[in-house]
Amino acid sequence: MARKTRNPSFEQTLAILRDHSFDVQPFPAVAGGMLVSKHGAGAVLVGTPAQNADGNAEAATVVPPGALVYGEVARLLDRGYQKFIKSSRFELPASASQLQAIHLFSEELKQLTGAISLYNESLGTTSDVYEYDRLKGREATQAEPASPWQPAGTH
Repeated sequence: MARKTRNPSFEQTLAILRDHSFDVQPFPAVAGGMLVSKHGAGAVLVGTPAQNADGNAEAATVVPPGALVYGEVARLLDRGYQKFIKSSRFELPASASQLQAIHLFSEELKQLTGAISLYNESLGTTSDVYEYDRLKGREATQAEPASPWQPAGTH
């Protein structure tokens, strides 16, 4: 028999997260946002204008999971040779324990909120931004190649 999935409302989601030892507090930088944190990682959730079957707003992630740095959810930056944690004021090399905390936090958050869990994200921590030093700025310097079917000027 098929199991019916029921997405909880925004308030029910916050209550479920509190019951599972997540810290939930208002986040003033986002209107109606709630900072959810655990294990030194956090994300910002808001209620969506779309409603579930009961007519209540569902929870949506506005700021994706990242490490907490001075009350701010920092982004994970991949430079090819190392991952960095980048906030508005700092850019620090990410340690293995921070990456594990972000991964554990995001998996727990997805499971409790009913969000989709993708296979590649379940394997390990994925970055928000990828900046490889050999590729950075390359797209701006190269001209678009001519199509082979277009004439090359003079014959």
